Amino acid sequence: MSYEFYIAKRHFRAKRRTGFISVIGAISLLGVTLGVAALVVVMSVMNGFQTELKTRILGITAHLVVLKFPTAPMEGYPELIKKIRGLPEVVACSPFIYTKSMISRGSKVDGVVLRGVDPALEAGVTDVSRNVIAGGYDFGEKEGGLPGLVLGVDLADRLEAHIGDTLTVASPMAARATPIGLVPRARRFRLAGIFDSGMYEYNSTLAYIGLSQAQEFLEMGQTASGIEVKVRDIYRAAEVGRSIVRELGPEYRTNDWMHLNWNLFSALRLEKVVMFLILALVVTVAAFNIVSSLIMTVMEKVREIGVLKSVGATSGGVMRIFVIQGMMTGAAGTALGLGLGLAACLLLKRYQFVKLPADVYFIDRLPVQMQAGDFLLVAVAAMAITLLATIYPSWKAARMNPVEAIRYE
Repeated sequence: MSYEFYIAKRHFRAKRRTGFISVIGAISLLGVTLGVAALVVVMSVMNGFQTELKTRILGITAHLVVLKFPTAPMEGYPELIKKIRGLPEVVACSPFIYTKSMISRGSKVDGVVLRGVDPALEAGVTDVSRNVIAGGYDFGEKEGGLPGLVLGVDLADRLEAHIGDTLTVASPMAARATPIGLVPRARRFRLAGIFDSGMYEYNSTLAYIGLSQAQEFLEMGQTASGIEVKVRDIYRAAEVGRSIVRELGPEYRTNDWMHLNWNLFSALRLEKVVMFLILALVVTVAAFNIVSSLIMTVMEKVREIGVLKSVGATSGGVMRIFVIQGMMTGAAGTALGLGLGLAACLLLKRYQFVKLPADVYFIDRLPVQMQAGDFLLVAVAAMAITLLATIYPSWKAARMNPVEAIRYE
């Protein structure tokens, strides 16, 4: 053990002749601890929000969508699905029809995004069928020969619709010419199921019907708007999309989930960075306390510094003593903060005692996802701030003249 480390350890553990120095040291330690703990908890919560949002988006939308370029009905989609399904990165495919329509029940009228899907194939691509909370994911014709329709829970609430109710869907995309002009084609459906995706945007706008009913209703024949694709690695969706275009030809294009939600996830990443920088200021404030504590320790240890220099200690050695002493405070505070933050995250994740208003946020609890990289980043940042805080008081101690330090001893 070097003499610098030995002396620094004794200074760190020793009781001060001036109790005020000990108080400042304790405040410094507490400041670093709370700052590190806050950083860990906030970054874990931000990770949780991002993961929860990604899970919910990918539960209702496909990883990848194949469309025809320019936008046009896709003919021969069964053969295209076979080609896409042959790629090793692809897990499942499903054709779909997408259009904007109006939906009504009695005097209640609302806009809706109507999606025609094959329920058997769709179940392998999204989680819509597993998110049904009332009724079933059934588009067959029952009860008066009406085909089934599945609505989002918020849209069903606005329409005051219940399972078995009759709804009317009108689409301007299938308008008919009449003596009074173009009249949107309308068709009645039976409310077969209600789903809850966990996101208001989807719950309030989406309605699902069978693919064959959508083809008939919109007079699209044996065509589809596009093909939904589920891939093995969601972060390689764009690369898989390029492989699909090479396989199908240049008249086709793809959109992946990252591109479609780029603004949302970019905002979350930016928010995480900003929160890290803001909370790092807490550690910086604690570092100023470390500066004060070390400066006062240097003033208290003037005689000891003079003696050390008189017996051969170098300026660099004296500087290292106080750097190590300050780093001990930072290391202790960082370790305690990481432990406190980990405990808080585990408690939040297990007991979920922090509730969120479900009508404001898309979730009703505070999500937590801990990542080792975030813990390491916080620890490195805290130690770096502490190191910078020790430089000035250590430099002042190193410059001390031994003759002046022990002149009156």
